[in-house]
Amino acid sequence: MKSAALVTGSSKRIGKEICLFLAKKGYDIALHYNSSIIEAENTSREIKELGVECKTFRFDLSSVPKSIDLINNVFDIFPDCSILINNASFFEDKRLMDIKIEDFDRDFNVNFKSAFFLTQQFSRHKSATTIINIIDSRASKVESSHIVYNLSKNALFKFTQMSAKILAPKIRVNAICPGDILPLEGLDESYLIKRSKRLPLKKIGDVRNI
Repeated sequence: MKSAALVTGSSKRIGKEICLFLAKKGYDIALHYNSSIIEAENTSREIKELGVECKTFRFDLSSVPKSIDLINNVFDIFPDCSILINNASFFEDKRLMDIKIEDFDRDFNVNFKSAFFLTQQFSRHKSATTIINIIDSRASKVESSHIVYNLSKNALFKFTQMSAKILAPKIRVNAICPGDILPLEGLDESYLIKRSKRLPLKKIGDVRNI
């Protein structure tokens, strides 16, 4: 029976490209999204054109219990799902003194806690073999901007290492830490071109690298 992959936050950008890559490898796709309905429908259509099955799952991962509901729903349709890719994230910059409790909770819920419980629930299934966490190159740096985002991604980085040891040898757990790949939403390529001048290779990455 053909296997499937669950990719969170995959209606557009990096998540979409991961889905298309896996679809080309023959995997059915469980496409998770929150609010990007039109993008999810378009991406699902592209995936199906590659000859595999694709189902969309709308869940707001800022509510952590939804993580468990998502896993249950995915395995109801794809009982042989073998890959989990925790890609969903919330990226917002607020100064330390402006961060409210609800801001902190939302960022940690989406960026870390949902991935934690998705990993827990996914690993209970016999078909589970691979977990990949999309983190950020910021996880290896100390930056004062996007402070809650950075903290949550650092937590996910450490959890990747811990869960890799705990779940081995049945399940492999790895992480990808992208640098500058796509411009922030609302900005064009000139934003990345400017940033690339500070990089050793003087160029940005590409979604195909991911």
